[in-house]
Amino acid sequence: MREMIIIIISAILVENFVLTKFLGICPFLGVSKNMSSAMGMSGAVVFVMTIASGATWVVNEFLLKRFGIGYLQTIAFILVIAALVQFVEIVLKKMFPPLYKSLGIYLPLITTNCAVLGVSLLNIGREYNFVQSLVYGCGAGLGFTLALLLFSSIREKLEMCDIPEALKGLPITLIAAALVSLAFFGFQGLFTR
Repeated sequence: MREMIIIIISAILVENFVLTKFLGICPFLGVSKNMSSAMGMSGAVVFVMTIASGATWVVNEFLLKRFGIGYLQTIAFILVIAALVQFVEIVLKKMFPPLYKSLGIYLPLITTNCAVLGVSLLNIGREYNFVQSLVYGCGAGLGFTLALLLFSSIREKLEMCDIPEALKGLPITLIAAALVSLAFFGFQGLFTR
């Protein structure tokens, strides 16, 4: 149990995919303009990362390893992730049309989100078992959620600030992201042996 808690806290804070590994930056910058879009995207990413972690572990363990075709790992994982994203897209389109419209192009971009592929590859590289993979995937998704919600609230505050013309828009967004990222590097020594 202690190991699972360390894995999930580490994935959320110490190894935050967005703020310390710099994976998944495109949806992070694109969807963090308002809180409602950020929450919808976060839910989709947590779901896809968790399920993708379990599904890719199963594919690796019972298909790729068994038949000695581990060199197809990246292609197989991308196919699994693409199928999961299509599933999420269909569900959101049917059940939450306003959220589906607000996410726009960023929802299909989860397929190409390197954070989702990254968590699957890290699970295999670290030789996590099935449960550890699910926990790490969920923790990575929650870390993405934390970064997205934190940053969307910062961007909403920035809209109300008096910012020099040269820094408005993307420049101040990137400066703010860099400062938040520096703050997360403070968690690096949280789990020492």
